[in-house]
Amino acid sequence: MNTLYPLKFQPLFHYRIWGGDKLRTVLNKDYSENNIGESWEISTVPGNESVVSKGSLKGNTINELIKEYGADFLGENVLERFGTDFPLLIKFIDAKTPLSIQVHPDDVLAKKRHNSFGKNEMWYVMGADKDAELIIGFNKLLDKKSYKASIEKGDIEEALNKVKVLEGDTFFIPAGRVHAIGAGVMIAEIQQTSDVTYRIFDFNRVDEKTGATRELHTEQSVDAIDFNLIDNYKTVYSLSEANNKLVHTRYFKTNILNIQGNISLTVSKKESFKILICIEGDVDILYQNKMEMLNRGETILLPASLDYKVLISATNAKILEVYI
Repeated sequence: MNTLYPLKFQPLFHYRIWGGDKLRTVLNKDYSENNIGESWEISTVPGNESVVSKGSLKGNTINELIKEYGADFLGENVLERFGTDFPLLIKFIDAKTPLSIQVHPDDVLAKKRHNSFGKNEMWYVMGADKDAELIIGFNKLLDKKSYKASIEKGDIEEALNKVKVLEGDTFFIPAGRVHAIGAGVMIAEIQQTSDVTYRIFDFNRVDEKTGATRELHTEQSVDAIDFNLIDNYKTVYSLSEANNKLVHTRYFKTNILNIQGNISLTVSKKESFKILICIEGDVDILYQNKMEMLNRGETILLPASLDYKVLISATNAKILEVYI
């Protein structure tokens, strides 16, 4: 059995009707197809399993590693809670044009309808064109009846809450919250392992590849939506420390590491694996007298097994640290 080590995976690129080219031109992703909207960095979604890209475990999928290493890979607490189901999906998303207006079901509804996790997620804005916006929630109180009437009338856009964004803005999007990424926004997305999306409205556009409009899920969405209003959807956080709390939920915990020199991280077999997403600058990850470089737009997974510390070194960089 090979010894586990910090693992990089081959990104999985996905065509999207709204996709652009920033994943290639800004994050240096290696692909040639046009309209690539998503780079799945770490995934166990069926048909989209991430494969280790280098080292002695090159070519292994995450599920194969979980089967072979169990708690050494996941962490004892993660294995106890989720079994061998890997709980997270990590993406970069580039929206040249707006995504559809959508909503995701929670764990209960997703399990009942799709035998899937629900989809709670968070967004970290990695880049935003001038006046770029996100849609998050509603701007007025609706209920199921008034929502369906607005969909039938075709004026649901008027009820949507729009937020102008800048690089560094962060949002937690719980299951049930209506949302969409606007044109000119590039984000890092952390979410539960789920590919279940209910599309509410898609601006009546036609997919050039298929020549058809995309399916809407009006009836399914009604029971999934949380109609409550919130005053402020943006996550407030600080960069005053080296390791700063960003979004902590029962589904995942995310900190932002503001690295101006060296920072030490502990990975514990008792607790959880850790995922590091480089969102600014480049860093050197030092572990067991070895080194791995992590560049902006790259993601690495630190298995739980070794109860080890990693030393991250940079002069000016930021990393999202994700764990369960």
